[in-house]
Amino acid sequence: MTPRSSCAGSLSRRDFLTRTSVTASLAVAGLGVMGMTPSAARRMALPTSASDRVTLGRTGITCSVVGMGTGSVGVGQASNQTRLGVAGFTKVARHALDRGLNLFDVADQYGSHTYLRAALKGVPRESYVVQTKTHATTYANAKSHVERYLMELGVDYLDTLLLHCMTKESWIADHEGARDYLSEAKEKGLIRAHGVSCHGIEPLRVAARDPWVEVDLARINPEGQIMDADVPTVVSELEVMHHAGKGVIGMKILAEGRIKDAAAKDASLKFVLGLGTVNAFVVGFESTEQIDDLVGRVDRILTELKGA
Repeated sequence: MTPRSSCAGSLSRRDFLTRTSVTASLAVAGLGVMGMTPSAARRMALPTSASDRVTLGRTGITCSVVGMGTGSVGVGQASNQTRLGVAGFTKVARHALDRGLNLFDVADQYGSHTYLRAALKGVPRESYVVQTKTHATTYANAKSHVERYLMELGVDYLDTLLLHCMTKESWIADHEGARDYLSEAKEKGLIRAHGVSCHGIEPLRVAARDPWVEVDLARINPEGQIMDADVPTVVSELEVMHHAGKGVIGMKILAEGRIKDAAAKDASLKFVLGLGTVNAFVVGFESTEQIDDLVGRVDRILTELKGA
């Protein structure tokens, strides 16, 4: 699938994409945009808080603007979140829920499935969104993973299931069997949407144009730290994804903790929230204090952006 034309009349490519996506959003709400500038329309379409519910592209899945990631230093089926222990993990996850954050990003690689199951015990399934990931390449392995993930998480369905950490341009062919099973699993209601997380600009470009990808987990921040390419290049690909109706979830917003200065944190959040192409993003919270700090920042920045 090729991206649409990069211009329309005298509009710049960015303004055209922004106006198109915002117009669609406002049309659903029954709002007109006649005479509205792209920047004004984009401000109107912004959420108002970190806990606001947004829709991931055309998937129909709604979740909070900010979600909890569970993969900080996530290797060998462990992460900083699981290293908190079940009680510590539960405290952080429950606090996220208390603050209105209902998106949880887990993965087999992080070993966080059973921790999330314990943390959300007794919470109505429809009140939270689970995103997990698989390294499966074959149909059989993907089927085995989905069955195991459902058991480990204690749920009847997964909201989004991503092919984890695509690093090659050839990932479509390399994971053909897994893609086939995930498509089947969606038809059976075992997952609601499928997609990828990318580590590299070529796989990201492929994902932006592949109709099978319904959700993408993308690395984005204004400093270009731990990203797939320079900032303008990544931003351009996210615009293609958004315009194609894919759900875009951001990660590395604070560059795995490398963006520490308060002003730099605010600048990164303002940049990502202001793009208009990132539906939601996840942060690897390790304490309740981190949640409170970030939620407060996001709420304030959204207020500033809408009033700009």
